[in-house]
Amino acid sequence: MAVRPFIAYDDKRLHTPADPVAAITETVRMIWDDMIDTMEAMPGQGVGLAAPQIGILMRLAVVDASEARGQVVRMANPEVLHASVQFRKHEEGSPNLPGVWAAVERPRAVTVRFLNDQGAVEERDFVGLWATSVQHQIDHLNGKTYVDHLSALRRKMLVAKSAKFAKRA
Repeated sequence: MAVRPFIAYDDKRLHTPADPVAAITETVRMIWDDMIDTMEAMPGQGVGLAAPQIGILMRLAVVDASEARGQVVRMANPEVLHASVQFRKHEEGSPNLPGVWAAVERPRAVTVRFLNDQGAVEERDFVGLWATSVQHQIDHLNGKTYVDHLSALRRKMLVAKSAKFAKRA
């Protein structure tokens, strides 16, 4: 498989809702494999990745928030069915916006429906960092990034800071 490059924050694909996946095909499985390789290669090991982050406008995501790794959940067309009323704040970042992070508050637990790697509809509960990562990936599939949860001023500051960081790197 392959590690794919991340698209830049200002790329319109990152801000465009992704297309639904009709069926789990060999192409979809190959994209998931590349996404996992790309996620594992992220600095500090990422805990999730959505296809739009690498320029593919398909509703595909992978998540692995396990301590030991190797417990990746592959999702097509994920949607939140239920979210807890209890929230959790977590520092989020994105390789599409390198060098910056921000605390985002999201539901602590979610129930998500998705097509799994066998093509079956699955419903699964995610809690803690797993839930944060799943919601973060679903945002990407909807054309949003974590900075869209911040004030306009804070978002503008982080985007500018990331642009300076990217020029130095």
